[in-house]
Amino acid sequence: MQKMGQEKRFQIFGHVVMTIITLCAILPLLLLLISSITDNDVLIRNGYSFFPEKLSFYAYEYIFTSGNSVVHAYLISIVLTIVGTLLGLTITTLLGYALSKQFLPGRGILTFIVFFTMLFNGGLVPTYINYSTVFGIKNTFFALLIPSLLMNAFNVLMMKSYFVTGIPDALLEAAYIDGASEFKAFFSIALPLAKPIVATIGLFIGIGYWNDWMNGYIYLTKRTDLYSIQNLLNRMIQNIQFLMQNSSTISNANQGLASIPSVSVRMAMAVVGVLPIVIVYPFIQNNFVKGITLGGVKG
Repeated sequence: MQKMGQEKRFQIFGHVVMTIITLCAILPLLLLLISSITDNDVLIRNGYSFFPEKLSFYAYEYIFTSGNSVVHAYLISIVLTIVGTLLGLTITTLLGYALSKQFLPGRGILTFIVFFTMLFNGGLVPTYINYSTVFGIKNTFFALLIPSLLMNAFNVLMMKSYFVTGIPDALLEAAYIDGASEFKAFFSIALPLAKPIVATIGLFIGIGYWNDWMNGYIYLTKRTDLYSIQNLLNRMIQNIQFLMQNSSTISNANQGLASIPSVSVRMAMAVVGVLPIVIVYPFIQNNFVKGITLGGVKG
């Protein structure tokens, strides 16, 4: 009875802690959403509140009708995220599976090379010179895709660990005995069993592409029509900040600034940027948790 009582108290304590952590994650998002539909003047006067005096959707109206093609930028981000995730998963999965094979020639050296990229990189300037002059991707769609496509070492090592610890050797050996080639064993046995880690890494890659604004900021100097949603929102914020800082020296700047919900529009931009991730995550959260748990086991 005493043991059952201790277990019950532990469960209650665990539920309380998890409830607090959940609220810490949900309440900021809720406050962000409420602030984005709060009247800008009320937001400036009273600050952020879960119960605002006046609601207004003008911030969203401004984003979608201010002359910036938000829908077009959304399409660019969606295509970029889908293509980048598929290509990134292909590279990561194939390399992780190869490194999981003990009989692979030079396996230790290849693993070290992959791990080495987690510690050091070429730097921004050499990277920019290579992509701009050698690969010639500046001011093209590939400027958003290629720099982030080169596999992330952490993802590769997670994939490798999952194949080592999560795929029974007996299944692969049985496939080899039945005459299956390495590619057949990979696509028919290893890959279907690796669904949790594939979903996990796919989420990592997809979020990386969706949230990326640095590549567009660096490489898209002329082709603003290729801006992703993050680049477009970033440019809108910069324009608002420029008007605010130079309102006293620019003709009609005060009049134009008065029509911009400078505070609430930033909240609305954050909601527009994060909303797709919030929608997609619940559909893959089970595989995400399982993939993190099993993929984190070192093999």
